[in-house]
Amino acid sequence: MGNRGFTYVLYLLTVIFMATVSSCQKDAAVNSPAPSTTTVSADSTALSSPNNFLAVSGTLKIKFNDSTYTFDAATDSIAFINVHSIDNSRYFGITAINKEHSMSFGISSAGFPYNNINRAIAGSQFIMSGDTKTPALALSLSRYSAPKSLGNINLIQYNSAKVLAKGTFYTFMAKDDKANAPYYRVEGTFDLQLK
Repeated sequence: MGNRGFTYVLYLLTVIFMATVSSCQKDAAVNSPAPSTTTVSADSTALSSPNNFLAVSGTLKIKFNDSTYTFDAATDSIAFINVHSIDNSRYFGITAINKEHSMSFGISSAGFPYNNINRAIAGSQFIMSGDTKTPALALSLSRYSAPKSLGNINLIQYNSAKVLAKGTFYTFMAKDDKANAPYYRVEGTFDLQLK
């Protein structure tokens, strides 16, 4: 799948996730995050997404531009996603949206998730909506960062005991997908629980 295509698919999955959780945004009690299956059609490619889990507790913290942004699963929606595309490509990642629906984040890597892996970033996106005086911020994966790295996700623990996913990541993001666009290093941590 092309780089642009995967960024589009990550964006589409984030939008679908935001629409799905908007009606049950943690206002209702969540008993047990049962695996779900979602089918999405993007660029005429059907994606099947089994074993997606909504975190019940824990945090996702993002450091960007001397600020730290926190998603808290007690009030916000944070999900660990697994994507299997029609061309047999596999991706895993984390997507989140805050309760106010003013901030969303998504990050992914190719392959299967399991304990103690360090993988290259395949896609990332960070969106914050602004008010009438402040424009919205939309960053996506930069293919033109100076170290020629897309970043890494270090998955320390995955789907064991009460832990959904625990680890760290860093990536390089930009406002435009152009060679001369300024890019930013975005890093963070996640510690998400199933119960």
